[in-house]
Amino acid sequence: MSEWTRPRHLPEALEILAAAPGRYRVISGGTDLMVERHLAPERRPDAWLDISGLWELQGLQITEEGLRIGAATSLEAIRRHAEVAAHWPMLAASAAVTGAPPIQNRATLGGNLCNASPAADNAPVLLAYGARLEIVHHHGTRWLPYADFHQGYRKTALQAGELLGAVWIPYPPPRSRGYFRKVGTRAAQAIAKVSIAALIEAEREGMIQCARFGMASVAAVPCALPSVSQYLAGRAVRDIAEAPVRRGVRQDIAPVKDIRSTAAYRLEIASRLVLEAIDPRAARKKEDGV
Repeated sequence: MSEWTRPRHLPEALEILAAAPGRYRVISGGTDLMVERHLAPERRPDAWLDISGLWELQGLQITEEGLRIGAATSLEAIRRHAEVAAHWPMLAASAAVTGAPPIQNRATLGGNLCNASPAADNAPVLLAYGARLEIVHHHGTRWLPYADFHQGYRKTALQAGELLGAVWIPYPPPRSRGYFRKVGTRAAQAIAKVSIAALIEAEREGMIQCARFGMASVAAVPCALPSVSQYLAGRAVRDIAEAPVRRGVRQDIAPVKDIRSTAAYRLEIASRLVLEAIDPRAARKKEDGV
């Protein structure tokens, strides 16, 4: 029988982790781990650390710098937050498509990230928004750009004794627009075949100042598109050619074939989504046959 420990506050949790590095499997909402516990009993840990009751890891705060989200905050709380919808609408949208409402009530943002699935629904949004992570341990806190968090398939930068404490997201630039899309087999409760988030900052004349992307289900980890971003910077939308964008997408992602899709399909859909994010009007004209 596995040991189940439920600390009363964050310092106690960090003391427990520091005293026995690597012993505990951390659990909060449990929407992924409890399924894994039944489907893969050989991976069941000897000890669980339940952090769902730690108030220090919960809640959303709006600050002058942006948005702070405790790692144990539910996706439902994020989805329903008026300020999130107003200033970070892509995050509200990604929370709304992570499973069904019962899942969103239990699942946490930190759990979605620490589970380290290449298909995590909220990962592309955090990459596009330029999020950073507050990582806590027994001796203090360290900060990490979210772009550096995923180290490989199901592997993160968290070290023994550490917990993800909070996610910080800056305000988007004033002249920016967001684009979020998840492509799955069904309209709801589907694991993404491809998903994308983009934040495009442009001048009134259509000159792109900066473009940040995040994609999931196209590599071993959620990934940005540095080649595409580099090509777009300093170019007017009207001057952007399709071929260099597609070439950049091929350089930046590494899709694979699995039970949900083929690598060729993922590559094609990823390219189309990036082009639509850059110029939604062009995509609509193509669909209308104009």
